[in-house]
Order: sequence, then C-alpha cells, then structure tokens
Amino acid sequence: MSESANNQRRDFIKKTAKAGLAISTVAFIPESLFACTPAAHIATVNPFKTGFDQTPLPYNYNSLEPIIDATTMEIHYSKHAATYSKNLKEAALAEKIDMSKSLEDILPKISTYSAKMRNNAGGHYNHELFWKTMKPGVESKPSSSIVKALEKDFNSLESFKTQFSDAAKTRFGSGWAWLFLTPDKIMKIGSTPNQDNPLMDVSEIKGLPLMGLDVWEHAYYLKYQNRRPEYVENWWKLIDWEFVQKRYEASL
Repeated sequence: MSESANNQRRDFIKKTAKAGLAISTVAFIPESLFACTPAAHIATVNPFKTGFDQTPLPYNYNSLEPIIDATTMEIHYSKHAATYSKNLKEAALAEKIDMSKSLEDILPKISTYSAKMRNNAGGHYNHELFWKTMKPGVESKPSSSIVKALEKDFNSLESFKTQFSDAAKTRFGSGWAWLFLTPDKIMKIGSTPNQDNPLMDVSEIKGLPLMGLDVWEHAYYLKYQNRRPEYVENWWKLIDWEFVQKRYEASL
C-alpha cells in the first residue's frame, strides 16, 4: 500500500474514532444535564409563550436612559419583578400547578386559584411582556403593515396613540394600559388594575395582550415622581415596534 493510501486510511480511522467517542460520550451524559426549566423549554418551543421563571433582561439597566433611569430599572427588574416570579412558583407548587405549562394556559382560569397566584402570575406575565416591548437606541418606527392594521381599528396611528395614552393616564392607582387582540381578531385598547391583564377570566377586557404599559412603578419613582403623563408621553420613544408587529402577526 502506498504512503498516500496509508495516510488516508489513518485519517479515516481517526475521524471515525472521534465520531464514535462523541456519540458514546453523549450517550452517557446524565439526562439531568439536558433538563430545561419550564420557562426555558417554553421559550424554545414558542417565543411568545411565558414560563414561570424570570428571563434575562434583554438590555442593560441603563440602556433605556434618559427615559427610564438605571436605578429605577434595576429596582423594578431585580426586586419587584423577581419577587413576582419567586412568589408565582411558590403558589404554583402549593396549588399543584403544572409549571411545564405556559402562563397563557393558566391565566384564562385564574379565578379558580388563590389571590397569591392571581397577583403574582399577573405581575410576572405583565413584566415579562413589558421588558420585550421596549428597546434601547434610536426610536423605533412602526412598519407600514402594523400602521395599516392600527388604522383599520383606530382610524389612524395618531388616534391609536392618543387613545392608548389616555388609557394609561386615566387608570386610577396602579395598573396597566393595553393594546390587545380580541378573540375575533380586532385590536382594542383598555386598562386593568394592579397586575391583572386581558388574558384573565376576571378581567373586564379580554383578549391577547400585544403591548402593555406599566403605569405605576416607573411613573412614580425615581425619575418622574408622580408625573405620569410625562412618563407616558416619553415611553413612546422606547417601543420596539418590530416585536409588537411579530406578536400581532403570530396571533392572527
């Protein structure tokens, strides 16, 4: 056999051996090392489903300045929102809720669970959506397709923004303003108290949230200090319109 043939044979044996080693190594890795948390599993299956774990913030605490200051963002995410997730999982364990399901499966029958479950499931779901609705950098502009959809249900983009801002400014006490899609695929605007949302069977407005604005923590500390209208008007500069559009299109 020639030297060239020998070299080719040795290369083939080496590659085959490495492949066999890789396969055997994977075969003997404990299954527990591949286990995903419920939230991680759901996120892999559908990016618009919400799990029980808090997901990483998609930007730094100071990324939304000057509209949202870093200190408020850090407190809101690492304290308030983290507590919602923690308490949610405690309630789910106590009430024997399957945490491999998404919150979208739980919230429509939230009236059958405890107040702890309702408050923290809502708080966690709402904030997980809130973080994704915003993006740092240059102000995002809505595409012609999402503008056309908004014009269909609100006559114009400006009319939509006015109605949404009014819902946020006039919600009494703590709560949220929502753009949501009704079961018959019509976009509407409304608001809910505290940590309720349109997915809940206890909510006066019902549908799939496309965009939500928290009108409590950010509106009252530390930057805005009770100047909610100013906070609402500034917030429009942070909206990730591409995310809202993808969420809308995935829901049709």
